[in-house]
Amino acid sequence: MRISNRVGKTPALRWNSWFVDLGLKQLGYKYVSIDDCWSQESCNGSGYLVPDPSKWPNGIRAVVDKIHGMCLKFGLYSDAGIETCAGHPGSQGYEQQDADLLGSWGVDYWKYDNCYTLCNGENPVPQRCCIPRDSQAWYTTLGNAFRSVNYPILYSLYSWGLDNVWTWGGSMCLKAGPTRQTGYYT
Repeated sequence: MRISNRVGKTPALRWNSWFVDLGLKQLGYKYVSIDDCWSQESCNGSGYLVPDPSKWPNGIRAVVDKIHGMCLKFGLYSDAGIETCAGHPGSQGYEQQDADLLGSWGVDYWKYDNCYTLCNGENPVPQRCCIPRDSQAWYTTLGNAFRSVNYPILYSLYSWGLDNVWTWGGSMCLKAGPTRQTGYYT
């Protein structure tokens, strides 16, 4: 589901090195998005996400500027839990810090997964699980953080079709207004 405010008109397309040459840009695809493992396996001493220098020798901002120079938009991935699905740092407890960092880099799209969050009350250890649970609070925390960032970011709530995201996901985005962010969830 998409909020009608001009952002996210087409499905977000993942990385394709022939993006422009194949004519995908002319068909309306605008987002070049990098999934898990783009960051180092730990944050820096201040808790900030750090791009893996072997993959991003000039940093994220240099790549974003190049993508924007091609009239395309750039996206990254993270997680509502303490780790991403592949074990890199998640955003739990650092939502505002991560939102501010993304805005400073000019990131246009943020895929937000749901790994390493609490699965149920019986097992309080965060873990990967594919069972319905109440994930609305995790997604709302980052949604609130995005509201204070003065940069429009397409916020993709990814929960593998669980947790009835389609019933509440759009409402958190409507509060932000059409110039700040929009919601897209799967």
